[in-house]
Amino acid sequence: MENTVITVAGKGGVGKTSISAAIVRELVKSYPESRILAIDADPAGGLATALDVETKLTIDDIRKAITASGEGNRQKKRAIELLGEVRFRVIDAMTEKDGFAFIAVGRPEAAGCYCSINAYLKEVISMFSEGFDYVVIDGEAGIEQINRRVMEKVTHLFLVTDPSKKGTQVIQTIKKVADELVMYKKLGIIVNRFNDETLKKYINTGNIPVLAYIPDDKELALFDAQGKNVMELPDDSKLVLGVRKALEALEII
Repeated sequence: MENTVITVAGKGGVGKTSISAAIVRELVKSYPESRILAIDADPAGGLATALDVETKLTIDDIRKAITASGEGNRQKKRAIELLGEVRFRVIDAMTEKDGFAFIAVGRPEAAGCYCSINAYLKEVISMFSEGFDYVVIDGEAGIEQINRRVMEKVTHLFLVTDPSKKGTQVIQTIKKVADELVMYKKLGIIVNRFNDETLKKYINTGNIPVLAYIPDDKELALFDAQGKNVMELPDDSKLVLGVRKALEALEII
């Protein structure tokens, strides 16, 4: 059976990391015997905290280590060649938790774009995704990783927005780019922080189906303040119920 690769994308600040963590939570609970990998592909980080994972080594740490170990004296190698050399280091960078494995892209220190680290990330997704039944990728905000085909091999694309016009414009742009560059099978929208039914008529999602409307979850805010994580949320929390509805709509669970 083909594995399931889920990418969560959207504008910054709409809650996609919490939703990514909740997706991992639901997969772990629904498929306890399956191999599940969570990838924090957002250089800003956050998924590790949401899942209560201590990250000791990131993909970018590996890149820096290999380029600093004398490789800089040679002609610069392509990302895929370097990644081949550090395959086992990437495996070592994975953190094992109850029910899932985790790896983070890290935050490059150099100024400018994330082109190099995105090239590595693309190969990591391609190289290791096949070894897992379910892969959940918390992508960086905006369209950069989609545009650079980092998320090229994705089966399901979750587009997250809030009720704002800017948020819905971003996900429509992501969808347009994904249609050209991503080999996804199914996609849909999660409208997060939706607290007023009267706003529905103003939310323009184009022809993209809305999988779930999720109101602000005060329980999640309380958990954040207490230092708890999304995996500990009760089954009836608003976030969990909304994410489960979205997963059911795309026939993932």
